Amino acid sequence: MDNAVVIKGSKNGITVFLDKDMPFDELLKNVSDKFKNASKFFNNANMAIAFNGRTLLPDEEKKILDVISDVSELNIVCVLDENGDMNRICEEAVKKALDSVEKHIEKEEIKPQPQCMFYKGTLRSGQVFEADGSVVILGDVNPGGKVIAKGNVIVLGNLKGNIFAGVDGNENAFVVALEMNPMQIKIGDIIARSSDAGAKIAKSKNKAKVLEPKIAYVYDQNIYIEDLEQNALDDIIVE
Repeated sequence: MDNAVVIKGSKNGITVFLDKDMPFDELLKNVSDKFKNASKFFNNANMAIAFNGRTLLPDEEKKILDVISDVSELNIVCVLDENGDMNRICEEAVKKALDSVEKHIEKEEIKPQPQCMFYKGTLRSGQVFEADGSVVILGDVNPGGKVIAKGNVIVLGNLKGNIFAGVDGNENAFVVALEMNPMQIKIGDIIARSSDAGAKIAKSKNKAKVLEPKIAYVYDQNIYIEDLEQNALDDIIVE
């Protein structure tokens, strides 16, 4: 029945008219279909809701509210008694909810989520690029240039500067570069300078020539630089 569930809106809220004779399970499916089809119109709106046409038990009301929450982007701030002054109560309820969210944001420090950031261009001497997650550099890192990241660092160019990956102590971070000639690499708390890192290439005993690209990672409290091949990737732990 197309008219088993009817949604009507006002400036501050919505009223849902429910068929009083339909079996509840069937009515619940109609509610789901109706709000799913209308979800794009709500767009994370904060609204009050009222039910009309049918007396709902507390458990039935909860099931309807759960379905609406699952299938739509509507944020229900309160459930109203249709006998009240709907516009006035809606205004107060929505305002109270918004004020509460704003105060919560002011009091609580919101930490940025780790993400992969991109930098296009050459990092020259004296330039520093910092990120809360991993970094992809679409260019070179010249001597004196520096990349500081909580995650991994990938340089699609010539790495000749300084890299600090896993700055929060994450020694599972790694550094990849098409040309690996760093002044210094630090992963977690492990540091290797150009001469130090070069000595660690000996871990790949069967390699007679240098291949590009390369990967730097921590193993047994040392930073190793190897050709970026499957045997090196097998030693990498991804968190």
